[in-house]
Amino acid sequence: MPAWLTHVEPLIRQFGLPGLFVDVFLEALGMPLPGETLIIFASGLAALGQLNIIGVALTAFAAAIAGDNVGYLIGRRLGRPLIVHHGSRFGITHERLQTAEKLIQKRGPIIVAFARFFVLLRQLNGIAAGTAGMHWLRFLIANAVGAALWVGFWTTLAYHFGKDASILPDLWHHLSRIAMFVVPGLIVLAAIAAFVFWMRKRKAA
Repeated sequence: MPAWLTHVEPLIRQFGLPGLFVDVFLEALGMPLPGETLIIFASGLAALGQLNIIGVALTAFAAAIAGDNVGYLIGRRLGRPLIVHHGSRFGITHERLQTAEKLIQKRGPIIVAFARFFVLLRQLNGIAAGTAGMHWLRFLIANAVGAALWVGFWTTLAYHFGKDASILPDLWHHLSRIAMFVVPGLIVLAAIAAFVFWMRKRKAA
């Protein structure tokens, strides 16, 4: 069993879906917690009949939405100086927040929708959108779309391949690598392809 799994496993086995909710919620507030990893793990347990996959998906979705919206409210009400000052102990530095803010100011809803597939943006999505002054309704819609895609992707994949208990350790290992590299890479490539298509269409017009 991977070393990190020894820390993740008791949280889900002991607290179940409430433990998953708290972890994903706090990660959305900027804390360096393994929200994505826990979704994969919980979905694997659901494949073995130990949890309900619908419950896992709805719990993760609700936690992601709630966490980001609380983060948005904090960012909107408190402002970046106070957030950076108190958030530095959790890894919310001026540089990290500024990077997330610039991306959101530049691309807005698109960045918010796909932020969950990137570690930095997933943790600072709501806070950065709030401090950047993004309209709440636009944020809410984009955030809900992104949370649905993120949760749907990982729960479906982990549940499908997790039905064979013998492959679960390898599954968690490889899916965590996919989460870090492959999915963000595919999103970037899709964004580049869309941009190139848009530029060609603009020139043709």
